[in-house]
Amino acid sequence: MHKAIVVPQSGGPEILRYEDVALPQPGPRQILVKVAAAGVNFIDTYQRGGVYPMSYPFIPGSEAAGTVVSAGAESGFREGDRVATAEGGGAYAQYMLMDADTALPVPAGIRDDTAAALLLQGFTAHYLCSSTFPVQAGQTALVHAGAGGVGLLLIQLLKARGVTVITTVSTEEKELLARGAGADHVLRYAGFEGQVRALTDGTGVDVVYDGVGAATFDGSLASLRTRGMMVLFGGASGQVPPFDIQRLNSAGSLFLTRPTLAHYLLTPEERQWRARELFDAVLAGKLEVRIGQSYPLAEASRAHADLEGRRTTGKVLLVP
Repeated sequence: MHKAIVVPQSGGPEILRYEDVALPQPGPRQILVKVAAAGVNFIDTYQRGGVYPMSYPFIPGSEAAGTVVSAGAESGFREGDRVATAEGGGAYAQYMLMDADTALPVPAGIRDDTAAALLLQGFTAHYLCSSTFPVQAGQTALVHAGAGGVGLLLIQLLKARGVTVITTVSTEEKELLARGAGADHVLRYAGFEGQVRALTDGTGVDVVYDGVGAATFDGSLASLRTRGMMVLFGGASGQVPPFDIQRLNSAGSLFLTRPTLAHYLLTPEERQWRARELFDAVLAGKLEVRIGQSYPLAEASRAHADLEGRRTTGKVLLVP
């Protein structure tokens, strides 16, 4: 037996339970990992809250780093290997199974907590600016929630590619973090679309990366240049309701996409490419991974409440 967080049914953060569960055993192409740290992400709250359908009960968490304690014969890993994943299941636990195909070796020089904090949000930031809308030097991007885990990483990746970055935050503390990541202009949410227009001489930005959702969607569309792209990759403030697609026409032949990470990790080669670029950037000192809050595993409910209440910055971790 080992300790894990269990979601018995859909509901708020208070329904998370800290319980004894059976220790899983790896199949031929799986590894059993002692979890050093697990990442807390908005997708976990969507699954817990019923936005995404799940089979209950389940152990949440897709992202973690730790050490292999048992390896399947066909896994390619050995006991003692350090690994991380952003595509697992059951990470809110002392031990978790990882599929060998989605487990990534953690390079020497990368701490376990850094690896756990980097992959899911790092993969997201990487695909957003290198694949969904491949930015070019000289373009301008609007990034919402610039002090969040994805936001801080995305700002750094955009600046490394020569992009002018405008971002939104809610507090002075978060503004300092966004500026520290390299943001050129930091705005509050109220009336941001007018400020974006002013900063771009009325033209609008080339792309908006919006993980906030319902509260910012209309303003994001209003911030785009003609033929600009709206990348809606999350719904921290709630899901965007259906809307009239003719709005894209009248607003300037805009593009709108709703990507998800799984569709940008389709092959081992793609997964390894993204991980290699992220790990290399961290090792070279070109990408800072900010761990904002770490909670004991037993306090997963508080971690979810703080994340949904936008009381966190950077990455949120659970530590068994």
